[in-house]
Amino acid sequence: MELNEIIQQRIDKLSAFKEAGMRPYGQKFDKTCAVKDLLSSFEDGKDIVIAGRLMAKRKHGKVCFADLRDEGARIQLYVRKDDPLAEKDFELFNKLDIGDIVGIEGETFKTHTGEPTVKVKAFRLLAKSLRPLPEKWHGLKDVQIRYRQRYVDLIASPEVRDIFAMRSKIMSSMRSFLNSRGFLEVETPMMHLIPGGAAGRPFETHHNEYDMDLFLRIAPELYLKRLIVGGFEKIYEINRSFRNEGVSTRHNPEFTMLELYAAYCNYEDMMKITEEIFAHVAQEVLGKLEIEYQGQKINLTPPWPRRSFAQAVKEHFDINPEDETAVMVQKLRAKGRPVEDRLSRSQVVRLVEEILTADAPTQPVFFTDYFSILCPLAKNKPENPLISERFELYMAGMEVANAYSELNDPIEQKQRLQEELKEEAGSGQRCLDEDFVEALEYGMPPTGGLGIGIDRLCMLFLNQPSIRDVILFPLLRPEKGTEGAEG
Repeated sequence: MELNEIIQQRIDKLSAFKEAGMRPYGQKFDKTCAVKDLLSSFEDGKDIVIAGRLMAKRKHGKVCFADLRDEGARIQLYVRKDDPLAEKDFELFNKLDIGDIVGIEGETFKTHTGEPTVKVKAFRLLAKSLRPLPEKWHGLKDVQIRYRQRYVDLIASPEVRDIFAMRSKIMSSMRSFLNSRGFLEVETPMMHLIPGGAAGRPFETHHNEYDMDLFLRIAPELYLKRLIVGGFEKIYEINRSFRNEGVSTRHNPEFTMLELYAAYCNYEDMMKITEEIFAHVAQEVLGKLEIEYQGQKINLTPPWPRRSFAQAVKEHFDINPEDETAVMVQKLRAKGRPVEDRLSRSQVVRLVEEILTADAPTQPVFFTDYFSILCPLAKNKPENPLISERFELYMAGMEVANAYSELNDPIEQKQRLQEELKEEAGSGQRCLDEDFVEALEYGMPPTGGLGIGIDRLCMLFLNQPSIRDVILFPLLRPEKGTEGAEG
């Protein structure tokens, strides 16, 4: 039967429910319990009121069995003609379709096989499902449909709902960890006059009332540091940020990050708190410190090893932090790596970073000793100003955290930002954030800052191969022929 025919049949059934005095799109319905709670303390002969979605129906003459599922669990329903439903109500129950949302009044009992069941005494249609649920949802190979119609994915696949419930628990665990250690959760603007705080191409927008061009934030870093200047000593924000760049299994243009800042600390302190956060969340949410990601075991027990980026660059390409662009290009080409002449010095170093971290190990490792040219917001090492006090955490080959000893010298910071702007001259998207520099001129204490990618952390902890599997509504291309569809 064609889909349009099925929909029309279901629309036609609406009149039968209306004639019976029901409102097919219902009203408030007071439940006495959730199915999960009912099952956890199941007793025979108990009167209950539950509600949920009809997921299966099996008719055997004068008897009908059905499966009802709410947010947390599934239970069997039992309906018998004349016991206790009248014939009219029994036939009406049989007109229900898979996917309909119903309210049930009934009495609990166990079948001869011991299955917890509810004998239906009365029911109410609360929302009529006009479209059929997919019969073989788990067999669908087109994952794009799952992402586009996440609502159907959640209905048909309880394990998908479990993933997002666990994601919520992960974020709650991070919050409780930080709150218990004296951190204050704050909120900073998502629309910025000047894009900054990280490398990335911003999304542009416009405010009509002020006739002002704005950018969706790349990162909240510069606003959070302003709060450190203002006197807050331990703050964090679980934030949505946006980068107008590529999409892949590890990148979504809209993503979630944890950023935290602690005054009178440095990047060494951030390493320790990173280990503590990961271990705390894994133990509290998953109940273990060894997780599995795509067939590989990852041990989160601290401490984690460190690896020098500068030393790795020297060993693999004989490149030094003081080398000029032409020298770096020449050395890369000598190692068989094609490099364009037009790249800037920092772009060449970023290319080297991508090459080296592509083979990052499965186990957690801190990459330290980044070239200062990559870190305009980080302090340099006193013994070597060409190397910054920064680390990036890699796990299962993915970067999942980044931290600095924050640069708090306003004179040096302004100079660094000006140098960065020279490299990006002509982009039209960057300018010097004078207000941020002015804030530093009031004095910012030595500070450690840390950013953790929540989406990638959830990928790892929930063993999901794509970032789209841990984002409820990932950004997708519009379907062909769909005008105005979200990307």
